[in-house]
Amino acid sequence: MRLFCVMFLTMLLSIGLCTAQAPAAQSAGATDLYHVHFAKAALGKAVQLADLLKRPAADSPMPGHSVVLRHQSGDEWDYLVIQHMGTKATVAAASPVPPAAERDLREWHNDTFVSGPSWAEFSRAMGIGDGSSGNTSASLYLVGTHRAAPGHRNQLQKILGERDEGDLTAGGVVMQHVEGGTWQFLSIDRYNSWQDYATSETKARSQMEKGTSGWFRVRDHVASHRDTLADRIAP
Repeated sequence: MRLFCVMFLTMLLSIGLCTAQAPAAQSAGATDLYHVHFAKAALGKAVQLADLLKRPAADSPMPGHSVVLRHQSGDEWDYLVIQHMGTKATVAAASPVPPAAERDLREWHNDTFVSGPSWAEFSRAMGIGDGSSGNTSASLYLVGTHRAAPGHRNQLQKILGERDEGDLTAGGVVMQHVEGGTWQFLSIDRYNSWQDYATSETKARSQMEKGTSGWFRVRDHVASHRDTLADRIAP
């Protein structure tokens, strides 16, 4: 009887430890849902595609709650559209197919739903809306998609939200995959200017030489990632 009790208590303790170590389903503050749309323009159609993406969709659940970024250097996509969906999204089989004239503007696209902060917090980090201050039209954005090494998801998520000493990031968000692409996290860091970004990179270089840069910390936990510099074309 005593042996049974000891075994039973040991089993309960093991279950308790497993429950305590289980990763949270969402990061703290991930209250809202966003639709992330990466698009590559067809040849000769980059201007037309930009004009299309800047127009709010007629069926948008949150009109005006979107941002459009344009590739400057990095990955192969041309545009990134992030649309706030509220707290949930519905996909219907009867959704209308876009007209051929619109479909032909894209060479390819991929779509992912992510969880993230409220629109007020997101727009403030991106330098748009009522929460922004000053002229942010010259802002530079560092966009990254990341997939963690097996068993390292929590560590990677934590590190993506950290900043090196002296970094001049004006705002940033880390959004978590819900459904869609193969990556797990979308990170966006905003700099007020190319000059601020260059200054931050210069400071990071000295930390890299000492082995203390976040560059090393990320690579301890990431399986793959893609980084792109972009500017904002809407709003």
